[in-house]
Amino acid sequence: MRTLDRRKFSLGMMGLGTVGLAAPARAACLPTVGEKPVLTIDGKIDCVGPDGLAKFSLPMLEKIGMTSFATNTPWYSGPMTFEGIPMTALMALVGAKGAKLTAVALNDYTTEIPISDFAQYKPILALKRNGVYMPVKDKGPLFIVYPYDSDSELKSQKYYSRSAWQVARLTVS
Repeated sequence: MRTLDRRKFSLGMMGLGTVGLAAPARAACLPTVGEKPVLTIDGKIDCVGPDGLAKFSLPMLEKIGMTSFATNTPWYSGPMTFEGIPMTALMALVGAKGAKLTAVALNDYTTEIPISDFAQYKPILALKRNGVYMPVKDKGPLFIVYPYDSDSELKSQKYYSRSAWQVARLTVS
């Protein structure tokens, strides 16, 4: 399935219709968030809400399509199962046009992630750990997690530092 087709599918699943090939840059193709958003995406993106930003509630994120994997992390004892949205799907949905992503946490921690990581390593924006939504006091509500056990290269400070928790904003540049 081509990226545009995935985007049409995802938007259709969210009840948002489809985005045509001739859609102008920064098209208002996302609905207004009916509740407090947990994530805001800005920067070099094509698909935004009526206010010019891509804002998502937890139910909106879940409708994009969830996936999961189990992995060991330096923050928890033993393997944990994380469930969330593939970063590739999230970037396709908003029409990301940049080469890097800056993740900003609720406590203003920031980290830069090359967007190429998403296709290569398949990290997710996790909403759940071991089947339970993650509270703010335990790295939630959103946590960028790599499948560390899938590649020895990922078991390094370089990738651990890209794994932001309490994510509130993503900026594509």
